[in-house]
Amino acid sequence: MTDRIFITGVVIHARHGVMEHETEVGQRFVIDLELSTDLSESSRTDRLADTVSYSNVVATATAAFRDANYKLLERAAGAVADAVLAAFPRISAVKVTVHKPHAPIAAIFEDVGIVLTRTRQAPSHG
Repeated sequence: MTDRIFITGVVIHARHGVMEHETEVGQRFVIDLELSTDLSESSRTDRLADTVSYSNVVATATAAFRDANYKLLERAAGAVADAVLAAFPRISAVKVTVHKPHAPIAAIFEDVGIVLTRTRQAPSHG
């Protein structure tokens, strides 16, 4: 399937990180989402019920990212991917990019982050 919904530049203040000041004060993170889903029906019907609500995806992703404090971006992104796949059965895969532009790195850099892709597991028949 090649149909995708993308949402980029979602800014969230959260307290993820290994350093103590990161968990106390927090910092700005930016999340990009790419959702694999079949858009053939909604592209014909023009009905919201036949697609995935961008607003609901952002709310789900934001809550999953912000509601717990993780040491690693990998874990925070994994929580987002898990929450999106659990909440939206129409989504077959999700790509989560987490940018941490103010990471405590002793260098001048523009951005740092991770990209994680998760695919819905087919139900096992046993």
